[in-house]
Amino acid sequence: MEEKDLVVIGGGIIGLALAYKWICTKKKDSVVVLEKEKDVGRHQSSHNSGVLHAGLYYSPGSLKAKLAVEGIKQMVSFCKENKIAHEICGKLVVATEEREVDELHRLKKQGEQNGLVGLRILDAQEMRKIEPYVRGVAAIFVPEEGIVDYRQVCLVLAAKIESMNGKILKEVKITGIVKKGKLWEVRTEGGSFLTSNLVNCAGLHSDRICRMAMGSCPLRIVPFRGEYFELKQEKTYLVKNLIYPVPDPRFPFLGVHLTRMINGKVEAGPNAVLSLAREGYDKGSFDWKDAFDSLTYIGLWNFLKRYPLAAWEEWKKSSNKRLFCRAVQKLVPAIKEEDLDRGAVGIRAQALFPDGRLVNDFLFVKEEGILHLLNAPSPGATASLAIADELIKTLEL
Repeated sequence: MEEKDLVVIGGGIIGLALAYKWICTKKKDSVVVLEKEKDVGRHQSSHNSGVLHAGLYYSPGSLKAKLAVEGIKQMVSFCKENKIAHEICGKLVVATEEREVDELHRLKKQGEQNGLVGLRILDAQEMRKIEPYVRGVAAIFVPEEGIVDYRQVCLVLAAKIESMNGKILKEVKITGIVKKGKLWEVRTEGGSFLTSNLVNCAGLHSDRICRMAMGSCPLRIVPFRGEYFELKQEKTYLVKNLIYPVPDPRFPFLGVHLTRMINGKVEAGPNAVLSLAREGYDKGSFDWKDAFDSLTYIGLWNFLKRYPLAAWEEWKKSSNKRLFCRAVQKLVPAIKEEDLDRGAVGIRAQALFPDGRLVNDFLFVKEEGILHLLNAPSPGATASLAIADELIKTLEL
């Protein structure tokens, strides 16, 4: 049985960032990352829009606001230092109706409170100088936002960890987590590890790891499937950079948006529909255990009672390409249904409380020697390096 200064469960972007920052700041290389997949960053870390989020949407004082603002600075610096493909291209958040303009102004004020600079409210003519084909009555221009290859970020982080004598073990299944005095024993099919610092960064399975260690968890991960369409190559000229709608403030989802990827392709999406498999990237994917966990959870049914219309609208967009296209056309009317091909799919690990409330902020749960990161969807990738700093501070408390 090996003893380590730090054991991280989960080799996604946050788990990797934590291991990297621990070695760099603590000057200790007795670190192991345990990953169940064949490679790192296989789920939320690479199944996303590839956007660098600057912190516009998040409540002032929240962890999301604090860590997105700090995180994008660190991420851009990391990408520059390591020659990772990225670009600060700016983003438009577009009000397509007059009733959304007040929310635009609220978002601008909130973004400024969070520390964003250069935010501007644009009229219809000004926004079309940035995005010629966009339709709307007003918009916020967010100059600090951009795009990046998060998959490459994960690979670089992994290479750096291993170059500094940290370990990343892949295809490792956790079979048990047991308290041993002041230490924690993490049991795997290939051996066990002892540590006084155990961090659960298991993303889609973080609630299960929490229950394995603690016997209970204050919430449940309910997977939401986000489906994207890809704009045909000959139509990518319709979108220069990033075009987002004004989001519904009740939800952490940002609505169907248009994103130029770092590879030059343009994606439209995602929607947000319940997935019956936590890793269900194929339409119709089903996993008995995952489905049972979601469908027997009172929190899901309470959520559906709270927001039945929103859930129905998202399901309709998933099952009907024409309706999905209408959501896209609110932003760029020139995009037609035939211009859209099925694209990527992501699964969001959304934490839900039993009363049906969505967990809207990053959530840490700590006990002696163990720390669970139970909610870290978007902007988790952007903020990953800053989240790692916060995890280390929390471990030291």
